Amino acid sequence: MGVRVIFVLICLLCTFISATVSVARVYIDIESPELQPLPIAVAQFKDVEGSQPNLGHEILKISTNDLTISGFFEIIPRSEFPRETNALADPPDYGSWLGSRAEALVTGGYSSSGTEFTIEFRLFDLVDKAFVGGKRYTGSTKNFRDIIHRVANEITYLITREKGIFDTKIAFVSNTSGNKEIYIVDFDGHNLRQITNNGSINLSPAWSPDGRIIAFTTYIKRNPDLYLFDLARSVQVRLSTHPGLNAAPAWSPDGNEMALMMRREGNSEIFIINRDGTHPKRLTKSWSSEASPTWSPDGRKIAFVSDRAGSPQIYTMDRGGRNIKRLTFSGSYNASPSWSPKGDRIAYCGRMDGRFQIFTISPDGMWTRRLTENSRNNESPTWSPDGRFIAFSSTREGRSHIYVMNANGANQRRLTATRGEESSPTWSPRMDR
Repeated sequence: MGVRVIFVLICLLCTFISATVSVARVYIDIESPELQPLPIAVAQFKDVEGSQPNLGHEILKISTNDLTISGFFEIIPRSEFPRETNALADPPDYGSWLGSRAEALVTGGYSSSGTEFTIEFRLFDLVDKAFVGGKRYTGSTKNFRDIIHRVANEITYLITREKGIFDTKIAFVSNTSGNKEIYIVDFDGHNLRQITNNGSINLSPAWSPDGRIIAFTTYIKRNPDLYLFDLARSVQVRLSTHPGLNAAPAWSPDGNEMALMMRREGNSEIFIINRDGTHPKRLTKSWSSEASPTWSPDGRKIAFVSDRAGSPQIYTMDRGGRNIKRLTFSGSYNASPSWSPKGDRIAYCGRMDGRFQIFTISPDGMWTRRLTENSRNNESPTWSPDGRFIAFSSTREGRSHIYVMNANGANQRRLTATRGEESSPTWSPRMDR
């Protein structure tokens, strides 16, 4: 990195320290039912070294896409920027923005030298004429997209006081290779990565609360055993190998335990095991089959599927297996429950008119809402870590692929584009914490 680049970045950093930061204001109440997106202008980031000017276009594309998908922002097009040369100065000429719809402005600069990439951004309030905040990130050029996602996360935090989910990933199952393997992809559909490559059947991926490990079921030893995959080391370890069934893992919120399905006395039951696979504790005991456990965010309850009433329905119970309560009564087949991070809803798929659709229900069973309406199967819902989005699988375009929608069912969009069938999505926790 040249002397000029270092000087520019130091100057920017010094400005950050000396500027007054508006830390108290919340610009958007994200819990408001009448949320209105904040009009925000995002200027193309400057190449302070002058070696890769085209990188600015990619930074702008990724960051504005993140902010748009969040639903919190309305991106002001470049054609509506003021023509004054000092409109994008540091600080900007606030007067030149008076005729614009923009209420906030993002500016910044970047440099790329060898394998190192550095970027800084600055956020300004154009209404109150104030500097809101900024941050500098440095990392490997191969993690370029991840770094831009972190920038978008921080912008979102400065506006809403809640970090974005732009650094999160979704794990899912695909048979693109000819076998059912586990893959992960960024929340925006980029950076597809195959995790398992054992030529067997791999099912039910589940992220650990720290985002470092994926638990999954595999038939690599012919029995459906539970394995852990360490993402940092690319190492997989056998965890639970009881004969018959070790499936549908669900991590407890603190990461110390895991609920799963295990075979006992001819049918599947819900068990809890320690993180290291030891001390299995049986929670359910009936003639019926129990499946698909999911924890409440406080770790006190578990929702699951049971056919004890004659057809698969959603039930809840205390973490010790007591106080079992039936939740769903509409529909003859309800499955795949997923408890929202906020604890106020449980998503699931239910069969309607011969097809599966996505629903949500309150934990007391009092309020149900249908989210999908098309004539194909929509299954396996999973919540984003902020509870604002749901990923799911759907056959609406023929083959099963992974889709994402708002928690109210709006803005349904396809996420993945592999050549195979895709299923069983599961959303990671926030990585930038």
